[in-house]
Amino acid sequence: MDNKGFISIEYLFSIFVILIIVIPLLFLSQSAIESTFNIEDSVSHRAILDSVANEISQVNSNGGGFSKSVTLPSDVGYYEITVENKKLTIEYGNKKGETLLPLLNTDSKYKLYSGKSYVVSKNDEGKIVIA
Repeated sequence: MDNKGFISIEYLFSIFVILIIVIPLLFLSQSAIESTFNIEDSVSHRAILDSVANEISQVNSNGGGFSKSVTLPSDVGYYEITVENKKLTIEYGNKKGETLLPLLNTDSKYKLYSGKSYVVSKNDEGKIVIA
């Protein structure tokens, strides 16, 4: 037998085995990296929603005429926060998150957009107004 041909077949076989092992690992690692980015994105948007809920709760806990300015960050992409009676909802991409504010008293539905500033105030009737 020719020794050169036999060695080449061994190398081809070992490269084939290595590819069989490495390719699924690459797909697995890509999936893990995507999952990490999704979790990071969800956590950052949840932090924004909790921050807005905290600001609205602070205004709500004070008396009539109290107001506070809220600036929504734009460094995490586009999102929209809906303020309804007793509920805040954030929507970004194809995802949605919400938090409850049980003592919130509003007279209408408000939409807040990323990168904009708003003034949250409590009128003399005890209702929250966002402008």
